Amino acid sequence: MDLKQYLDFTAKQVDLMIDRFFGSEFEELGKASAHILMAGGKRLRPAVVMLAADAVRKGSSDEVMSAALALELTHCFTLIHDDIMDEDSFRRGVPTVHTKWDEPTAILAGDVLYARSFDFICKTRAPDQAKVRAVSMLAEACVDICRGQHMDMSFEKRNDVTEGEYLDMVSKKTGVLYAAAAGIGSILAGGNAVQTSALYHYGLYTGMAFQIQDDVIDIVASAEKSGKDRASDIREGKQTLISIRAREKGLDLSPYCRDLSDNEIEQVITLLNNAGVIDGVKETARELVSKGNQIISILPDSQEKMLLIEIGDYFVTRGH
Repeated sequence: MDLKQYLDFTAKQVDLMIDRFFGSEFEELGKASAHILMAGGKRLRPAVVMLAADAVRKGSSDEVMSAALALELTHCFTLIHDDIMDEDSFRRGVPTVHTKWDEPTAILAGDVLYARSFDFICKTRAPDQAKVRAVSMLAEACVDICRGQHMDMSFEKRNDVTEGEYLDMVSKKTGVLYAAAAGIGSILAGGNAVQTSALYHYGLYTGMAFQIQDDVIDIVASAEKSGKDRASDIREGKQTLISIRAREKGLDLSPYCRDLSDNEIEQVITLLNNAGVIDGVKETARELVSKGNQIISILPDSQEKMLLIEIGDYFVTRGH
């Protein structure tokens, strides 16, 4: 089974669980909490949970399906709250929760998914001690995600954010959830401390690369392809690796902090390409993936290990 087949297979499994547990919501808060969850998605974090489990103990992925779903719930909780803070109108090609309902309902919808994620970890078929460690790892990840989001918002008031600060923010905002996905998969499958640490750090680095590529996709991909408002980072003046590298090369993106036409977005892309910014940012993402892949070299060779390596490569080629 190649990576695409595996991801498709995993997504279908996760979708069936989502439909089972969230598809028949009839009251408004239930519908709001299920809205982004039911809108589709590649279900990448659940796939990492399952691959990490099987890389540690072949055949254990069936036992960690509840935990795989928990990671998707956590991810969707962050998306709902992020969309409120970023004032985005679309997510996964559908109206955001706060747009379709209202902000208070969206906040509560995210909270529902957050709480349910821990419940699903506890439903996993694993020793209680492993479940306690998994819950603790997810809780720590959620704290870091909040810290990362707060850093990201605070950066918007500054124009002197360093690359190191940005990478620290990305490690928290995006990296730790992939780290938790891989680490939790290992823990629940009975992985030892060395295996769990390797998989955790693999997830951290590849997750950081995922976010950097996401920043590239934000500007170069169409709204139809990304499912989000195009060039929202540029329009909102967000400090991404792209804007930081642009500033270092003497490019001023502040005139583009407003509603932009497609032609104006193309002008920005041309400026960034001519300065080598986008290619340089993509290379940084590739270096992080390479670092993550090297870390899991301690795992025994298996199809699942190869698929984890391929996922990292896929992360930095998305949107092409």
